[in-house]
Amino acid sequence: MKINGIELRRIAMPLRAPFRTSFGVETARDVLLVRVVTPDSEGWGECVAMSEPRYCSEYVEGAADVLRRFLVPALPAVADACAVKRALKPFKGHKMAKAALETAVLDAQLRTTGQSFGGFLGAGRERVPCGVSVGIMDSIPELLDSVGGFIDEGYVRIKLKIEPGWDIAPVRAVRERFGDDLLLQVDANAAYTLADARQLAKLDAFDLLLVEQPLADDDLVQHAALAKQLRTPVCLDESIESAEDAAAAITLGAASIINIKPGRVGGYLEAKAIHDLCVAHGVPVWCGGMLETGIGRAANVALAALPGFTLPGDTSASRRYFATDITEPFELADGHLAVPTGPGLGVEPVDEILERMTTAKEWIQLQRNSPAELEGS
Repeated sequence: MKINGIELRRIAMPLRAPFRTSFGVETARDVLLVRVVTPDSEGWGECVAMSEPRYCSEYVEGAADVLRRFLVPALPAVADACAVKRALKPFKGHKMAKAALETAVLDAQLRTTGQSFGGFLGAGRERVPCGVSVGIMDSIPELLDSVGGFIDEGYVRIKLKIEPGWDIAPVRAVRERFGDDLLLQVDANAAYTLADARQLAKLDAFDLLLVEQPLADDDLVQHAALAKQLRTPVCLDESIESAEDAAAAITLGAASIINIKPGRVGGYLEAKAIHDLCVAHGVPVWCGGMLETGIGRAANVALAALPGFTLPGDTSASRRYFATDITEPFELADGHLAVPTGPGLGVEPVDEILERMTTAKEWIQLQRNSPAELEGS
C-alpha cells in the first residue's frame, strides 16, 4: 500500500467531569490524531499520551515531535502495518506515538481490503461487556453517588482508583452499599511500595477481582513478592510494555492478570501478541482505557472481543467522558458495546465536529527518495 502523506492533528476534548487518579487530575484531553492518506483510502489512529508525562514518560507534544522528526520519515513509501512496526523498531520507546501511526496505517490497509479491525485481529464476539473507571473523589458520599449512577447505566464492573489515604474506606463503602455481587476492582497506578503490603492486604476482605499496578512500574520483583502476601490477584498495567514484559511477569509470578493497553505496548499487533501469550499461559487479560475518543475506542472494542479477554475492560460508552465525541457515539446497551463491523475501524470522525475541536494540524508529504517534507497548514 503506497502512503502519500500523513496528517498530525491536535484536538481539544473537554471532559464531562474532572477525572482524578493518584498521579493527577484531568479536566480535558489534548488529543493527537494521525491520519494516513493512500491513493485508495485513508486511515486514522489516536495517540493516547497525556498532556504531561505522569502516567508514563510520553506526552502529547513529545509524541507529535517524534512523529514528525523520526517516525514518519522512517516509513517506507509502500507499507502495511507489519512493515510499519519493523520500520519503527530501531527507535527506542515512544510506544504511544508508534501505536498511533501503526493504527492509522492498519486502518487504511483494512479499509482498502474491506476487512474490519475485529476480523483482522480475530475477534470472536459481536459485543463486549463494559466496565467503568471511577476516579478519586472528595468524599465517600460523592463516590457512592457516582458508582450508583454508573450501575444504573448498566456497567457490569466498577473500578475504583485508589491511593494511600483513599483505599480501604472507599472500597468498604462501595461493597457495603452495592453488595457482594458487584464486580469490583481497584487501580493504584503505582502509588504504593512493598512497605504498604499490610495495608494492601486489607483489601482481601472485599472479594475484589484484582488490584491493578499497586507498585512501581519498573519493579516486577517486588510485585512478585507482594503477590505472595495477597489473596487478591495482582494485575499489571504500566509494567507491561511488550510481550517480553508480559512473559517475564508471568514467569516471576508478578501478575496473574494483565491489562492490555494498545497505546502503552506500541500498537494492536503487539497487543495481539500479548493476548496470545497470555492465552497460552492461562492468564486472563482485559482491555484498559486512556479516555479515548471514538477513534481509539473503536479499536479497543474490537481488541476486547478476542477470546482471551475474559474480564470486562475500561471500554466505556462515549458519554462517560465526553459530551460530544468526534465519531458517532458508542452507546451502552445492556452493559455492552457493539463491535464495529465496517471496514477498518468501522468509524470515522464527523467532519463538522472534528473541525470544531481542532486546535492545530500539519501535513507531512512522503517522498520515495527524499526526507519527508513538513508543510504547515
